[in-house]
Amino acid sequence: MANKQLSLHVVTVLVLLLSCFVNYSVSKQIKTYKLTRGKLSVTFTNYGAVMISLLLPDRHGKQDDVVLGFDTVDAYKNDTTYFGAIVGRVANRIGGAKFELNGQLYKTDPNEGHNTLHGGTKGFGDVIWSVENYVPTSHITFIYHSFDGEEGFPGNVTVKVTYMLIGENKLALKMEAKPLNKPTPINLALHTYWNLHGHNSGDILSHKIQLLAKKITPVDEELIPTGEITSIKGTPYDFLEPREIGSRIHELPGGYDINYVIDGIVGKHLRKTAVVSEKVTGRKMELWTNQPGVQFYTSNLLKSVVGKGNAVYKKYAGLCLETQGFPDSVNHKNFPSQIVNPGESYLHVMLFRFTAH
Repeated sequence: MANKQLSLHVVTVLVLLLSCFVNYSVSKQIKTYKLTRGKLSVTFTNYGAVMISLLLPDRHGKQDDVVLGFDTVDAYKNDTTYFGAIVGRVANRIGGAKFELNGQLYKTDPNEGHNTLHGGTKGFGDVIWSVENYVPTSHITFIYHSFDGEEGFPGNVTVKVTYMLIGENKLALKMEAKPLNKPTPINLALHTYWNLHGHNSGDILSHKIQLLAKKITPVDEELIPTGEITSIKGTPYDFLEPREIGSRIHELPGGYDINYVIDGIVGKHLRKTAVVSEKVTGRKMELWTNQPGVQFYTSNLLKSVVGKGNAVYKKYAGLCLETQGFPDSVNHKNFPSQIVNPGESYLHVMLFRFTAH
């Protein structure tokens, strides 16, 4: 009788373990999800919480996908461009792949020379997120539990990313994070490449852009900030008035890849950050955020990447506007701090408004 009870107990435990395994497998399954409202349609995957596509009408109502990316989710696993991904735990660069916090030296994964880029070799753009909430006409929330020591960063952190459709023409993104047991730097960013003419239409040099920022954080030859904050007046970085991206790009080595210091007071209120327009289609994209900086990047390193529908993405095929904390803030005390303590919360909001005239 005892043996029979033991056998039943073992079977019960095995069933429970199998159930847990099945649930875990299902929760970690890679899928795609779509949000649609009015004429705005956006597709995502829980691999990297990536934005795969965004369909927008032009002034005549013709729909185009204005986001660079791939046809299959598997292609994102080998992606080195960060197409559409949520990057972190610390977006952008950490000089020397190290920082000091409360007297302790932390060494992060040096995945770009001897520096860390976008969280390391396996940052948040290369992990499988769980889906916490999904309403196809409204929003989707991805969640990820980052473990202590992941890519060298201290502490366990719970991260949530929610994409929301608002009204007929707005897309909002809320990135939240909570450290559970240790202070840690947190700086998340959305790494979408935009081309308002269409993802397969060529370069973005004729797009006009306005950046509401009077200063930048200059960088060295490895794109690590020097610690200075300088004026853009009289330089090719001045986009206070709208002008074509290509109008002065030849004056720069390679193209634009710099953090702008957004005008206004950092806080919970959203500030208008950028306006991008494309004359052929009449499409316009406006961006608001609560972050202190925005990285303007003109896809300088794209080299014949085969994307959706066999489109070939070359240099300047898309533009990135990555709202963020300043790059390498962990090593510059004069930059806004990215350190978040247990009991505190990180909140990063982006709001996109799309029109066509």
